[in-house]
Amino acid sequence: MNYWLVKSEPVKYSWADFTAEGRTEWTGVRNFQARNYLQQMQPGDLVLFYHSVTDKTVVGVALVSRAAAPDSTAEAGSGWVAVELAPQQALVRPVTLAQIKQDARLSQIGLLRQSRLSVMPLQPAEFDVVLELGS
Repeated sequence: MNYWLVKSEPVKYSWADFTAEGRTEWTGVRNFQARNYLQQMQPGDLVLFYHSVTDKTVVGVALVSRAAAPDSTAEAGSGWVAVELAPQQALVRPVTLAQIKQDARLSQIGLLRQSRLSVMPLQPAEFDVVLELGS
């Protein structure tokens, strides 16, 4: 199993939107590195859902329910992909970017090293620490 973090602006697509829908295709990713990470995601992988821009908090855990397939919002043959995600659980307490920055165990997390990337891998220990902070 692998662990990931995806980012979404809550005014565009929030955790509440996601849980109301019950699953979503993670479309619209147009960064090559993020696309490569989407291609590596497999069903059963766990994903932290991060509200970017305004809230700057990890708010929940999702599950990859379908591996990468062509992105329905992209031009046919473009190579852009999307995975399907399903919500698993909201965190009891959202974990803020400030908390992440203050925790030495998360000093190498991709969220701090590549802050503009919308899809990124996590180490299992990083995933566990965020869950610990959010429980």
